[in-house]
Amino acid sequence: QVQLVESGGGLVQAGGSLRLSCAASGSIFSINAMGWYRQAPGKQRELVAVVASGGTTNYAVSVKGRFTISRDNVKNTLFLQMNSLKPEDTAVYYCNARRIYTAGVYTDSWGQGTQVTVSS
Repeated sequence: QVQLVESGGGLVQAGGSLRLSCAASGSIFSINAMGWYRQAPGKQRELVAVVASGGTTNYAVSVKGRFTISRDNVKNTLFLQMNSLKPEDTAVYYCNARRIYTAGVYTDSWGQGTQVTVSS
């Protein structure tokens, strides 16, 4: 069992920066990868960025070059540094922890979400 708690969301102006944090607890050593998802009103949930246990990262095209995902394994905390924010980044951001057993077989844990609002 993995518990995730997000923090760091808020209201910022376009062009500003924000850093999100996700504190993980429970069976943390069973996690293979962690990531950030977001969902804007009226839109589908989308993957923003992920980092695997080996350190490799992947980003959505829309945030590549602006966002940076990182993981502190000592403090069991996931971060998302968001720079050059745009109004279209406005969404609820969710932390995700994935346990991978085989290809296509996995379980996900989710945080409660944190609101990010970017004004124009």
